[in-house]
Amino acid sequence: MTKKRIAKYDQAAGGWGALASTAKHLIKSENLANNIRNLLKTNQDYGFDCPGCAWGESREQGHFKFCENGAKAVNWEATSKRVTAEFFQQHSVSQLKLQDGYFLESQGRLAEPVAYNSDSDHYESISWADAFELIASTLNGLASPNQAEFYTSGRTSNEAAFLYQLFVRLYGTNNFPDCSNMCHEATGVALTASIGVGKGTVTLDDFEHADAIFVFGQNPGSNHPRMLDTLHKASRRGAQIITFNTLKERGLERFANPQDKVEMVTHGSTPISSVYFTPKLGGDMAAIRGMVKAMIAMDKDDKASGGSGVFDDAFTSEHSQGIERYLEVVENTNWNKIIEQSGLSQAQLEQAAKVHLKSERVICTWAMGLTQHKHSVQTIQELVNLQLLRGQLGKPGAGLCPVRGHSNVQGDRTVGINEKPNKVFLASLERVFGFSPPAESGHNVVQAIHAMLSGESKVFIGLGGNFAAAAPDTDLTEEALSRCDLTVHIATKLNRTHLVPGKQALILPCLGRTDIDMQASGPQKVTVEDSFSMVHASAGVVESELGEMLSEPAIIAGIAKATLGEELVDWSEMIADYDNIRDKIADVLPGFADFNNKIQQPGGFYLGNPAARYVWNTVSHKAEFMTHELPDSIVPESVYGLTDRPVFVLQTLRSHDQYNTTIYGLDDRYRGVYGQRRVVMMNAEDIALLGLAHMDSVNINSLWPDSKLRQVSDFTLIEYDIPRGNVAAYYPETNPLVPLESVGDLSWTPTSKSIAVEIFK
Repeated sequence: MTKKRIAKYDQAAGGWGALASTAKHLIKSENLANNIRNLLKTNQDYGFDCPGCAWGESREQGHFKFCENGAKAVNWEATSKRVTAEFFQQHSVSQLKLQDGYFLESQGRLAEPVAYNSDSDHYESISWADAFELIASTLNGLASPNQAEFYTSGRTSNEAAFLYQLFVRLYGTNNFPDCSNMCHEATGVALTASIGVGKGTVTLDDFEHADAIFVFGQNPGSNHPRMLDTLHKASRRGAQIITFNTLKERGLERFANPQDKVEMVTHGSTPISSVYFTPKLGGDMAAIRGMVKAMIAMDKDDKASGGSGVFDDAFTSEHSQGIERYLEVVENTNWNKIIEQSGLSQAQLEQAAKVHLKSERVICTWAMGLTQHKHSVQTIQELVNLQLLRGQLGKPGAGLCPVRGHSNVQGDRTVGINEKPNKVFLASLERVFGFSPPAESGHNVVQAIHAMLSGESKVFIGLGGNFAAAAPDTDLTEEALSRCDLTVHIATKLNRTHLVPGKQALILPCLGRTDIDMQASGPQKVTVEDSFSMVHASAGVVESELGEMLSEPAIIAGIAKATLGEELVDWSEMIADYDNIRDKIADVLPGFADFNNKIQQPGGFYLGNPAARYVWNTVSHKAEFMTHELPDSIVPESVYGLTDRPVFVLQTLRSHDQYNTTIYGLDDRYRGVYGQRRVVMMNAEDIALLGLAHMDSVNINSLWPDSKLRQVSDFTLIEYDIPRGNVAAYYPETNPLVPLESVGDLSWTPTSKSIAVEIFK
């Protein structure tokens, strides 16, 4: 275990540091030789898709296609360590609750199904047949199918997700809370309203042609490191990279590509960001508005001197509506408000605007730094407006690029994991399978938690994930799960959620992305969709002791068969050969026609994007300029009257040794944090304002207009390059501070990047 310390990291991201970290995690997996071979198959044609992020796969051959964090994910999953019923005999649930998430997952892969015995407080062995029967009898005993919640993790394959939604809709509900509700929901809502499709409009190839890339609210060095390879190439060919991110992140400053022989031999590196702006938390909308306001002035000046202006009037005239109202609101927005809310000067925003205007092809890319605020939908629509003004959609090297988190979170939505399914999709299900699926909207994550708390929902089934740790307001979320009659978790490893059982509880061990999935017809492959709408095959390569693990599709089919029988769907046939599942996906979803043949081609196939072809699936059949006023305040004004102490805005974030709620280690190398996670990053002047000092131990209370105490304790305060008034800390440790009621407008996404807090010794 690394000793606790804070030490500034002065090297570039990547490089020898990444290789050393990868080697350390290879050794720690206790499966060194096999995992080296596994990594060489990661993201390769006829290999398996990385179980980490959703960045696209380069078409280059002869290169390894994994990053440091991808290596951690593969090593973590492909460990030889196993958790059996004997482990649970030795450890009660109460005892395991005293351990942290790192300890729980480091015990190894779950090897056999277990059921919770509330009398002994232990999980005990159960057969698959008995587990399926318990689930079926409980579901069939509910007064309504809407009393069950069916959660989905973003690593679930298209095949598993399609079977899952089919089973659940045959059962009779659209209760599909999923991880999208907690991360990029605002993106889907915003883009669908603005351009008619909830996905990005660019492909990975577009990054090779962009003159400028605007990066908003993301840290690719830790969250999707393969993106740094793309930015590295763009920077070296002269593209301007303009970054807006509250924290100074090493990966967006300098990067040494481990596959660049010159950089590795010379210990050199490449600058990534041409300009790096650090707006206040929640200030990105104001920053984008400032850019547009500056452009309006430049447009007027250009036309006054006989020019044609700086906007693409031909594009907006033909393809959009609402521009006049939007420009009027921007002109009427006061510069003082823009400057105060963004934390950036007028000169800085004019500088950014000029880079955009000088660039013929511009990509705007973003992640959860934009999506986890109350006004996230409005912020993303502001970004769309910026791109529409200059016609920066539908041409090579230009467009909109939301960077998704988990490796198939976008694909799960595509194949039907959606609590608000559209009528076309439901009609297609009915045509292919001969039943009338439920049409009313189901529950998202926050609604599901409320339903479980109130007793409206009595069953929770989780297809992957770590719901209790990932969801907001941890105490309330755990209370909600514990009130269920039955909780079921389909998982590869033990995690915090498994220690919050309902009255009855099951843990069902499943295969991972790296495992060979052997069914009646032979070894199977599954498919995933990346952030660029590319669908490609993934086939496990690991030969190891799998115990009683089953694949996710097989587990879903087992539950469905026990619950519904096989009158409408031959679940056994589906599992015997996953080609049968893909044939049904192709029958339901037009974009997947000839699915089984298309995935044979190296790199997979592109689903396409109508907005990139100037087909606008909006009500007006045009792109919409969505107009919003800037928010009055990033956090509720009422919280300022709840304390005599200064109020700060907290964002939760990942460390470098982490992916989502999975903790690979206790170091955050790029931020200089070692051997610990309970830290809070704060501007040095704010620390002095509070009369505190670097390395003091502090408590953090969140502030919300209810009487509930939400507090985390014994955090180490560290000086960091972050705007005044803002602080940052890791999740899931600070998820207890996120109020369940604090959600984004229109998206219901928890506001994990804008939490009002007070900090005290």
